Order: sequence, then C-alpha cells, then structure tokens
Amino acid sequence: MMTAKFLSTIVLMAALAACGGHSARVEAGVPVATANWRAVATQPDRERLRDWRDAWMAALDRIRGSDAAELAAQGALFDPDHALLDGVPPAGDYRCRVFKLGGNGTAMAEFTRYPDDRCRIETNGGVSKFYKITGTQRQSGTIYPDSPSRAVFLGTLSLADEKRAMDYDRDDVRNLAGYFERVGEKRWRLVLPRPQFESILDVIELVPLQ
Repeated sequence: MMTAKFLSTIVLMAALAACGGHSARVEAGVPVATANWRAVATQPDRERLRDWRDAWMAALDRIRGSDAAELAAQGALFDPDHALLDGVPPAGDYRCRVFKLGGNGTAMAEFTRYPDDRCRIETNGGVSKFYKITGTQRQSGTIYPDSPSRAVFLGTLSLADEKRAMDYDRDDVRNLAGYFERVGEKRWRLVLPRPQFESILDVIELVPLQ
C-alpha cells in the first residue's frame, strides 16, 4: 500500500512536470502564534537551516566550472557570507527572480535562471509574510526575526493553478525553510537550501518595484 507521503511526492512531481504559464495568489500556510521560529519549524527544516552553508558550498562547486560568468555577474547575490543589516524587506511589491543552483535530477541544469516574477511582502501586527504572486512555482510563508542581518522563512510551495497554499507542517514535500538577507541597497535574497526537487539551493532575488 502506498503511503500518503509517497502519493504526495508523485502528485508534486507530476505537477512540476505539467506546470504552464499560470499564476495565482495564495495565502501563506504558516501559523504565526509565536515569533520563535524554532517552536514552529519541523525537524527536517531545522536541519536544512542548520546546514545552510553546506548547501551553498555544494551548489557553488557544481556550477563554478561551467557557469562562473553567471555567478560573477550577480555579484553579492551569490556570496554566502554577504549579509547586511535589515534582513527583512519592507512591505511592498517586488520584482523577484529565481535562480536554481546545482541540478538535482537528470533533467535539471546546474544553473537555471527564471524570468522576472512578482512578489510581495505584507506586514500585519508586526508579522511579515512573503508571497510569490506569479510563476508556476510560488513560495509563500512567514518571516521570523533571527538576527540583525538575517530572518528565517518558513513556508510552503504552491504549483500551477493551485489557489491556496498548503499549511506548513502538513506535507514535508511542500515545506520550505530558508533565510532572508539584504545583499545591497534595496536588494534582498531568500535562500532556500535543499528544496525537495530540482536543485541543491534556490536563491530568490527581491528588488522593489518602482
């Protein structure tokens, strides 16, 4: 008998393969009853957050040979140790670009850059949330304070025409964990180590829309 997690994995892989040019606004699927991310994060996500540097190094090692120019072109965006004060982006709409570093799967390149999408940061009652509004893979979730230069992101992944994000901690395959950091003047990144599919590391660049 197939387990629920196995079935969920099959469904997600099928959705990834079938994604077209659709987008949908989704609600963040993370409870916000506490500002302490450690009280919310699952054990697998704690491990991903703990081993963030290992993911960075593994991804960079995979692409330095063939895509060194792409790395250099983005400057501080791909410097794991470059993080300025004010890691949480202010509320507003952003142009965001997704970069997938280190192919995970035979069909994935070692470096993939997606077209510009639109993201949003919303703040309510001192709680900040992130939404990727357009694109076939849309991350959404809650931003938790962690240090002056870094914030923790816990959220989930929505695909294709899905209208609502799955609640965090409902399905490990859809859970996401990462860090928000500021890397330049009005330039932030969301780093997602070890996502379930396609890459070793995802980096989402955020720049305010003018």
